[in-house]
Amino acid sequence: MPGRAELPEAAPRTASQLRRELSARNLALASQHAHETTYSSVASVLYREDETGNHGNFFPASYKRIRANATWSQRLAKTYTASSRIVRGNERERAELDCSNSSDALLMNIFCHPKTLQCKALQALLHAEPEAKPEFGVRVRTPIANELEDRTEVDMRLGDLLVEAKLSESNFQTARADLMARYEDFELFFDTERLPRARGQFRGYQLLRGVLAAAHHDARFAVICDGRRPDLREEWFAVVACINASALRSRMIFLTWQEIAKTLPRPLKAFLGVKYGIHS
Repeated sequence: MPGRAELPEAAPRTASQLRRELSARNLALASQHAHETTYSSVASVLYREDETGNHGNFFPASYKRIRANATWSQRLAKTYTASSRIVRGNERERAELDCSNSSDALLMNIFCHPKTLQCKALQALLHAEPEAKPEFGVRVRTPIANELEDRTEVDMRLGDLLVEAKLSESNFQTARADLMARYEDFELFFDTERLPRARGQFRGYQLLRGVLAAAHHDARFAVICDGRRPDLREEWFAVVACINASALRSRMIFLTWQEIAKTLPRPLKAFLGVKYGIHS
């Protein structure tokens, strides 16, 4: 039996196993880039832009395009919330997308590359129009009772496709029943008796919000996960099975980073393999 550090590339991982692998891969790469690390049992690498304008957490061609796009660049300022785990962490601000575990950085590495969305195979996989332009960190308004503010955000919007991206996160979060009851169409679109729960709370909160946003905006909703995380795949299908309307259910998409990697330019594909262990 292989040990934890010797799992075959395609073997299933838990969230903690995948975090350990990402840590090992990025600690090996870090010496080539400006960086710092968290002090924890499983260290995360936080890269930063160096004097040449490159950034160790990003593929060079992708990062160049991000920096040239004022709207995309705003995503780079998203605050890293674990600075207390870094030596002298209060000396300057860090960004979430600097972190080697960031699913947002992975998403932008792929979809900000100049050739990614020109690929017909990826267009077909996503059912995306050739002229579609990705938007990141998009606030989607979903009706809530009593005119309360809905703060639902999707990681990316590509045409009519709303995307939630996951990498090493443990789950899709949970929500109290009273919180979900605020959404006006929650019981209309879901069989709430069958929805998975944990300790009385609904599981898959981010999925539930994404489905409701897709319903309200007549959009499609996709989740992109690592193919080595069967737990996230199972949670996704458990939620989708409880959607009442077949027309809405047909607009739900589950994809893996590995499936997407098959369609990408070879240099970017190699980068994903080394940095994330994502192989097509």
